[in-house]
Amino acid sequence: MARRERVMRMSVELPLWRALTGYRVLTLLYAVGLFATNHENYDRPGIALAYYAVLCVWTLATLPRVQNEAACTRRFLAVDLGIALVGILLTPLAVSEHHIDTGGPTLPSIWTAGSVLAFAIKGGWRWAALASTPVAVANLIERGQPARDTVHNVILVWVASIAIGYVVEVARASERTLARALEIEAATRERERLARDIHDSVLQVLAMVQRRGAVLGGEAAELGRMAGEQEVALRTLVSGGLTRVSWASEDGAKGAVVRAVDEPDTDGPVDLRALLAPFAAARVSLADPGAPVELDAAAARELAAAVGAALDNVRRHAGQDARAWILVEDEPDEVVVTVRDDGPGIPEGRLAQAEGEGRMGVALSIRGRLRELGGSADLISVPGQGTEVELKVPKVSRGKAGQR
Repeated sequence: MARRERVMRMSVELPLWRALTGYRVLTLLYAVGLFATNHENYDRPGIALAYYAVLCVWTLATLPRVQNEAACTRRFLAVDLGIALVGILLTPLAVSEHHIDTGGPTLPSIWTAGSVLAFAIKGGWRWAALASTPVAVANLIERGQPARDTVHNVILVWVASIAIGYVVEVARASERTLARALEIEAATRERERLARDIHDSVLQVLAMVQRRGAVLGGEAAELGRMAGEQEVALRTLVSGGLTRVSWASEDGAKGAVVRAVDEPDTDGPVDLRALLAPFAAARVSLADPGAPVELDAAAARELAAAVGAALDNVRRHAGQDARAWILVEDEPDEVVVTVRDDGPGIPEGRLAQAEGEGRMGVALSIRGRLRELGGSADLISVPGQGTEVELKVPKVSRGKAGQR
């Protein structure tokens, strides 16, 4: 059967890069607007016009550079910061002394903060501190003295950029932790799925060979003994091993990537009655509604497999002569299938003991299947009065609900 790949991306950096892109454009317009409304305070407006022409071309041409970490290279950051520093140092040549004495803005104004923030998002708080230092020095040179408002602005840019850089580092660490947790969850789900398949096929065959070999004796008994040893080893592997899924951080700008392979559903719902009909036999009675019982294809297959696992337990533990009944109920929001037998029942504590020994029939083949579908499996057993397993599956499975 064809398989599909499900990719889950997690990134808190992408919104930051997008916000930085918008910030650079808006602050460019702000800086140009300040010049347009206060050009009378400029002794040499030609210098300002030339600088703003360069700044406009540079900002618009480099917008793709500030959309992700990979494109934002160290060389770009250095040139970008250099343009901001040149603008600050050119300010005394373009404006009047009154403009400087009254604390007027520099030529790049708050556009300079965008260059520092790019350092913070790219390399964390250390890069932010490194970029903030020359900006602080340039501002002090532009004013000629450490005025109160200049020092205030320098400290504000310094603290804000370092704080943002630190938040980015924490976010990256959180992404790696979350990706690892999703990897473990996906591996566990895959292990449980493989364990159910093995329990429904290989383990059943090995157990049958062991029993038949003990009855036949001779070489068959030795074969049965070997089959029993392999069954124990395989149960141990199934109950304790983990299967890795593919996980990689392909692109830091796109965040951590967890890949999980899943089987696609067949088109449209299926009638559960058609999947349960083969279970009906001389000693197995099937009672179902007269109308179709429709479920998603994957949910119907898993529910039918859980019913098959319950019947296997009846044959193995209640004996070949035990009778079983399957009752299908089509409720408005869920489908309920009850499997009941007239066997001797299950002694108290036997299920927990079986799971401890690696016999995961009920835990994986029944409860595990329904848990993945958002359903449940309730087992009621009274010694001497048989066993009843009630299987419930919502008509909209958990996986489907999450996709809508």
